[in-house]
Amino acid sequence: MRRPATASALLLLLLTSCATAPDKVMVDDLPQGDVWASVASTNDVASEGWWTTFGSTNLNATVAEALRENHNLKQALARVDAAVAQARIAGADLQPQVGFNFDAAKRQQVFVGLPIPGGPSALTSKSTSYGASLNLTWELDVWGRIRAGQSAALANVQASESDYLGAMESLAAQTVRAWVGAIAAEHQLRLAHATEESFRLTAEQLGERYRRGLRSALDYRFAMNNHAAAKALVSLRDRERQAAVRQLEILLGRYPAGSADTGDALPLLVGEVPAGLPSELLERRPDLAASERRLAASLARVKEAKRALLPRISLTAGGGRTSAELADLLDASYNMWNLAANLAQPVFQGGRLRANVKLTEAQAREALEAYHGVVLRAFGEVEIALSSESQLREREDALAEAAVQSSEALRLAEERYFAGLIEFVTLMEAQRGAFNAETELIRVRQQRLDNRIDLFLALGGGFPPEREQPAGTPQTKD
Repeated sequence: MRRPATASALLLLLLTSCATAPDKVMVDDLPQGDVWASVASTNDVASEGWWTTFGSTNLNATVAEALRENHNLKQALARVDAAVAQARIAGADLQPQVGFNFDAAKRQQVFVGLPIPGGPSALTSKSTSYGASLNLTWELDVWGRIRAGQSAALANVQASESDYLGAMESLAAQTVRAWVGAIAAEHQLRLAHATEESFRLTAEQLGERYRRGLRSALDYRFAMNNHAAAKALVSLRDRERQAAVRQLEILLGRYPAGSADTGDALPLLVGEVPAGLPSELLERRPDLAASERRLAASLARVKEAKRALLPRISLTAGGGRTSAELADLLDASYNMWNLAANLAQPVFQGGRLRANVKLTEAQAREALEAYHGVVLRAFGEVEIALSSESQLREREDALAEAAVQSSEALRLAEERYFAGLIEFVTLMEAQRGAFNAETELIRVRQQRLDNRIDLFLALGGGFPPEREQPAGTPQTKD
C-alpha cells in the first residue's frame, strides 16, 4: 500500500526545525487480554494488500482504481497536507522573523503666526524623505513553549497520516465488499431467472394437462401464481444488482452507469486465520496509531499552555538608511540602526492563561479516554470477527448440504407428480425448498466474505493465504 505523498514533507519539517514529534505515549492500564478469547493461531501476519489474498486479478485492479480515483480519499490526503502546513506555521516562531521596509514621503508644513512683511500670510516648508530598512525580530524560546506547540503540530501531522492510511484501508474494504456484493447480486439474479424458467415450464405442462382434463384448476392456478411471483422476483433481483454495481462505480470515482464488470465467480477464502496476539494490534491499526498521536499532541499542548505563564524574551534589531534624496540611500553616511532586548511577563489577563492550562489538561484527559475506547472497540471487532468465522463456515457447510438434498428432492417430486403419485402442493414445497436453499447458500457465502473483510480491517492487515475450496467444490489432484 502506498504511503502518503506528504511523508517527505514531514521529514523535511523534522530536519529543518528544532522541535521533534512527541514520543509514543505508554498507557499502562489498556483493556487488553493476553490472548484472543476466540480460537486463532499465531502465524506471521502480512500488513499490506490483504485483498490480494482473494486471488482475483479483477479485484486487485478494481481496488487499485479506487485508491487512485476515489474523491473521499483525495480529501483525506488534502487534510494531511493541511496538517503539514499547520506544523510549519507552528514552528515558524522558532526562527528569526526578518522583514524589509522601503518608504517614501513628501510633506508640507505651515508655520502659523510667522508672516513675512510683504510676503504670504504664513510660512510653509516642504520636505521629501526616503528610507530603507531591514528589521529582525526573534523570540528566544528559553522555556520551550514554541517547541511544545510545534511538537503538538507534528503529532497532529502523524495522526492525519494515520487517518489517511486508515481511509485507504476502509476504502479498500468498501470496494471489496461492494465488488463481492455485485457478484452475489448477479448470482441471485441468475438463480431468479432459472427459477422463473422452471416455474414457467411447470405452468405450461400443467396448463396442457388441465386443458386435457388431467389436472385440476386449483393446481393450474397454483402453478400460474408461482410463475408470476418468480417473474416479480427477477425484477427485484435485477434492481438489486444494478444498485450494487452503481455503488461500486461511485467508489471507483466513475459515473454510476451500472456497467462495471466484476467477473462471474465469488473469490475464494484463505484457510486458517493467524490472528496473532492482542498487543500486536496496537502497532498495526491506523486508527489506534492516530488516536495515540492525538493523545501525544494533547499532552504537548498542556506543556505549551503551562510555559505560556513564564516570561517571554525577545530580541529586535533594525538597520537601514534615510535621506531626503533617493540617490543618497546608497551613501553609508545616512546609516541608522537599533538593537533592543525585551522581557515580557504576564501579570494579569483575567485568568485567561491559567484557564487555558485547565482547558488543555481537560482535553488531554478526553484524548486519553478516547484512546481507551478506540483500543477496546478494536479488540471487540477482532473477537466478533474471529467468532463469526467458525459459525459462518458451519452454516455454509450445512446450507451446501441442504442445497444438494433439496435439488434431489425437487427432481424426485417432479417425477412423482407427473406420474400422478403426489399432490401439487408437495411439488410446490420441493420447488420452494430448492430455491430457498440456493438463495441462502449464496447469501452465506457473501456473509463469510464480508466477515473476512471485517477481520482484515480489525487486524489492521491481511495474512498469508492458504486456499480453501468452497463447500460443494470437488477436490483435484495433480
